[in-house]
Amino acid sequence: MKLLVSVVDYGEACEAVEGGADIIDVKNPMEGPLGANFPWVIREIRRKVPSNVELSATIGDLQNLPGTAALAALGAAESGADYVKAGLLGPRTSKDGVLLMTAICRAVKDLNPRTRVIAAGYADYKSIGSLNPALLPEVASDSGADGILVDIFAKHHRKLFDYITEREVGSLVTRAHEVGVTVALAGLLGIEDLGRTYRLGADILGVRKAACGGDRLRGRVRKQCVARLSDAMRSLPDSSKVLEMPPATIG
Repeated sequence: MKLLVSVVDYGEACEAVEGGADIIDVKNPMEGPLGANFPWVIREIRRKVPSNVELSATIGDLQNLPGTAALAALGAAESGADYVKAGLLGPRTSKDGVLLMTAICRAVKDLNPRTRVIAAGYADYKSIGSLNPALLPEVASDSGADGILVDIFAKHHRKLFDYITEREVGSLVTRAHEVGVTVALAGLLGIEDLGRTYRLGADILGVRKAACGGDRLRGRVRKQCVARLSDAMRSLPDSSKVLEMPPATIG
C-alpha cells in the first residue's frame, strides 16, 4: 500500500517527501475536497521533486461537463502529473460517469498513455446527490480509467468509515481488482485507520489532515506527521494477507 499526501505548494511537497510519502498529490482544498491547484504549482513541484516520487493532481469536484473536464485533465497531465484525479460530483448515473471519464481519459491518454487517470467518488453521496461509489469499478473499467478513489465530500467531523462499512469497502476493492483497477481510500483517515485500510486491500491511502497535525485547511503538512504515517505503514505485515470480504452493495 502506498502513502499519498495532499499538498498545496512546493514547501509542503518537500515536507511530504522528507517524511516518506510515496505519492505527492497537488490540490487546493479551499476549492473543495478535490479542488484543483494551478498548473504552475504542479509544474514547479514536478520539476523540483525527485523523479522517483510519483505526482498526482486533482482537477476538481466536477459537474457533468465532459469538455470542461477534458481540458482540465489535459492541463494537469501537461503540467507533469503521473496521476490525474477527477471528482465525479455532477454525474448521477453510471452512464453519465462513463461519458465524463471517457472524455478525461482520451484527453490524458492522447498526450501520454502512461499517465494514470483516477475516477473519484464520495461515500456521502446520498447527502450531495452524486454517483454511488459502488459503481466506480465499472465506470473506471468502461471508460478506460486506471483507478478509483473513494473519498468524502463534506469534510467536517465524520470520516470515510462513518459512511461506508468495511464489508462494502472490501466488496468494492474486490470488484475493482477483478477488472484491473487500483483503489485509493481517503476521507479524514489517520494513523488509526491504517490497519483496516490495509487489510481491506486498498492500494493507496490518501491523507492531508493527518499530515497537517489535524487541520487540513489552516494547517501545513509537516514531515514529522508524514513520517509517523510512513513508518506505521512500513511496519504492516505481508501485503498479500488481506481480508476476504463477502459481496455487499453500498446502499
